[in-house]
Amino acid sequence: MATVEQIAKEIVAREGGFVNDPDDPGGATKYGVTIHTMRRLGLDLTGDGMVSVADVRAMTRPRAEQIFVDHYFHRPRIDALPKALQASVFDMYVNAGSNAVKILQNLLRQMGQDVTVDGVIGPQTLRAAARAQAKAPAHLADAYGIARRNYYFRLADQRAASRKYVVTRAGGKGGWIRRAEEFISPRYHLSTAEFQERVATWG
Repeated sequence: MATVEQIAKEIVAREGGFVNDPDDPGGATKYGVTIHTMRRLGLDLTGDGMVSVADVRAMTRPRAEQIFVDHYFHRPRIDALPKALQASVFDMYVNAGSNAVKILQNLLRQMGQDVTVDGVIGPQTLRAAARAQAKAPAHLADAYGIARRNYYFRLADQRAASRKYVVTRAGGKGGWIRRAEEFISPRYHLSTAEFQERVATWG
């Protein structure tokens, strides 16, 4: 199994370099680290007394990887979840913050577990995840990946500006869907026809 450091490197590779897309609520981002995260952590990399887009541009791969390990894996206690879930929840936490945990908590509730949907990994969520993993050891990771994929679709249903992350201009799977399916067994990937049917109403 990959180490958390290896997973962080893969996340940085997926996130790519500097972008400042006006349709992305995260704002200026480099290697997946947003300007909002840098301000929260006080990362004034240029030493000018403020955290600005210039600091985002100054972000390095190694620093981004360490930020993810410290603040998106250990701090939210993803490291205490069942191993089968850790990589996908970690990747989603980088992408969507505490919503990654809420997706898991909603899934656990659907599986009959008593858990509060609050975006926080506490003792209740850890117990529920362990019970769910014991009951469905071969399926929980896929179920989470599918729930994550559905989350992206719902975002795009509600916000037209986000649809470019779900479907490419050519009509294929966009980055969000490809990213989710990296953590889903191939047999549960959407076929081209299934994907096109799901996004057909967007026009």
